[in-house]
Amino acid sequence: MNNLLTTAISAALSAGEQILKIYNFADFGVERKADNSPLTLADKAGHNAIVEILEETGLPILSEEGQTIPYEERKNWKRFWMVDPLDGTKEFIKRNGEFTVNIALIENHKPVMGVVFVPVSGELYFADPNGSFKSKVESQKSKADLEDAVDLRLATCDTTTFRVVGSRSHMSQETLDYIDTLDTQGKEIEIVSKGSSLKLCMVAEGLADIYPRLAPTMEWDTAAGHAIAKYAGKKVYQFGTDEEVIYNKENLLNPFFIVK
Repeated sequence: MNNLLTTAISAALSAGEQILKIYNFADFGVERKADNSPLTLADKAGHNAIVEILEETGLPILSEEGQTIPYEERKNWKRFWMVDPLDGTKEFIKRNGEFTVNIALIENHKPVMGVVFVPVSGELYFADPNGSFKSKVESQKSKADLEDAVDLRLATCDTTTFRVVGSRSHMSQETLDYIDTLDTQGKEIEIVSKGSSLKLCMVAEGLADIYPRLAPTMEWDTAAGHAIAKYAGKKVYQFGTDEEVIYNKENLLNPFFIVK
């Protein structure tokens, strides 16, 4: 396995371990960011655990919880890590387990490697040009069984229904309107709600046919899941075009997009 991918997996597992320590306490230490979204001690602990490991690679790191890096500096990065140490903070606070650790390697504005770890369930998704895979982490060992990982390129969707996955906490009216226009070839539509980057992973895994996101997201929300979907043979493209979503823009806000 690629050394960078192994390092990213180690960083994700380390962050997950730190996050779970806080998740098991009643008081999450909730603060407020400038945009009034919840920030917990777990975000910070996850960020610190990831940075400690990824710094060894010598590549720049752009993390949601890291310091703001001016575009004038990062626009020259050809390859860097994009990190969301705790994606789905609202799901974390609700204690529904649907939050993830996201680590992506970006090259020339595109994700070429991704790791998505679900600390509560132990599910681990990882991808690079060799493919997209899912494994399980034994919580007692904090170790992934990578040898028995499932190849997501072999996944198939349920043929009897058309499954649309959407945000559990941020389903927009624009997304609902788009769903109404879908050609499902006569299949009944089933809408599945899911938190965090797990939505992209569901399409990659064949558990959903499409994930339309016509609502705001940031680049670090999607980069790792984008890699998981891409190397499972799916597409992540800008809504209204056939252009792939790109990363390290001056404005780190994603365009609306479709995954299928």
